[in-house]
Amino acid sequence: MLWIILIALVAFVAVLLLRAAAFRPQAEEPADSSPETLDGQKAISHLQALIRCKTVSYRDKALEDNAEFARLEALLPQLYPNVCKTCMLIKPGSRSLLFHWKGKSATRPGVLMAHYDVVPTNEADWQKPAFEGIIEDNVMWGRGTLDTKGTLNGVMEAADNLMASGFVPENDLYLAFAGDEEISGDGAPAIVRWFQESGITPAFVLDEGGAVVENVFPGVKAPCAVVGTGEKGPMDVRLTLKTSGGHSSTPPPHSPVGILAQAVSRVEKHPFPFTLTPPAAQMFDALGRRSTFLYRLIFANLWCFKPVLNLICRKSGGELNALVRTTVAFTQMQGSAASNVLPPEAWVGANLRLICGETVEGAKAYLEKVIANDQIKVDVVFGMNPSRISRTDDEPFQRLSRAIRGTWTDAIVSPYLMLACSDSRHYGVLSDHVYRFSAMALSKEERGLIHANNERIPLETIVKTVAFYQRLIRSC
Repeated sequence: MLWIILIALVAFVAVLLLRAAAFRPQAEEPADSSPETLDGQKAISHLQALIRCKTVSYRDKALEDNAEFARLEALLPQLYPNVCKTCMLIKPGSRSLLFHWKGKSATRPGVLMAHYDVVPTNEADWQKPAFEGIIEDNVMWGRGTLDTKGTLNGVMEAADNLMASGFVPENDLYLAFAGDEEISGDGAPAIVRWFQESGITPAFVLDEGGAVVENVFPGVKAPCAVVGTGEKGPMDVRLTLKTSGGHSSTPPPHSPVGILAQAVSRVEKHPFPFTLTPPAAQMFDALGRRSTFLYRLIFANLWCFKPVLNLICRKSGGELNALVRTTVAFTQMQGSAASNVLPPEAWVGANLRLICGETVEGAKAYLEKVIANDQIKVDVVFGMNPSRISRTDDEPFQRLSRAIRGTWTDAIVSPYLMLACSDSRHYGVLSDHVYRFSAMALSKEERGLIHANNERIPLETIVKTVAFYQRLIRSC
């Protein structure tokens, strides 16, 4: 019997090792990396002009400066004259700009997206003014340089350059820009409704999302160009407990705040279940094949090591954990207005990011089950189910991959699950070829500047973004 067990164990280990040894990168179609012709200084000065428009969006519309949004719109014909002469401009909503570039065929149109609104900023906390586009040491400073006026400039500059040379795309292209993405406004949904009413089904859609990044996957040293093929669903909940209140000098055994704290602790100790979605599985496959042997052993045999991966993700938290489960982040608390008064009502707020396959209703039910306290009411303040997962097994994704590899020649292209939200989620009703890739190589420090103080972009990144879009548009 011992010999049988030993032989079975040796065979089992051999299978694991053989699978890891065979877990190697798959062959890829070569990408054209010939240089793109463009005026880099022009692209840089055009982005400067966009940055100087203070298109800050607020949920409280009284705080917005509509003149700044009108100013940016009026600038576009000056900055990109060929686009504005060649394309029909459609405005499905008050913050929606849709340029229709007619190609040789209208049967397989593409959509290139960006948004031109930016988040608020306290300029007193910046090292340099946030809306002047100051250039110093080959870096441009300004709110929106990364998110996402840099992308808008890349799309428009690339299209304008190609039009100047007489280029006509094989298929219609739509350049779609919203001015209220940061507040989840109606700019992008209005454009989607226009497509639906016009009977137009995009063959592919490209919006902000992943980037060319380094040191984000264990055992992989090469740059990784991660393309979001799906995104998690945002959800805000509030846990509320109502009591009779009272004086703090005679507290009950468990105060309202204490009971809510127990609920928070239970949720954090019982996270949502491990879920390996297609985008995450494809990422582990694509990047795992280029990792060190130890990690190849794990990712080539997830059928065996999935519990180990789950434990690693739970302990590490952060991006890796967020890739494989619905996350809960408690972000708000409110109790009494006075320190010596027991609150008649106390609440805590949390932001969830729902994994693909989860629903708002299912997540609420899970929280109620884990909390297991009928005194605590779980209310959904806002919720949106995860996006549709896009295909990666046909031409649209391969075309995008070739354009990426032609621009960043040493990058590994991989699908991934986008953890944040973008306007592209609205396009799931139109197409299963919706991709999320910010055409930039971003360091960890640069990624940390998005929505933060001192947002800035290297000048070479501005130029390379234009080159990428030119390469992509020529293949459409």
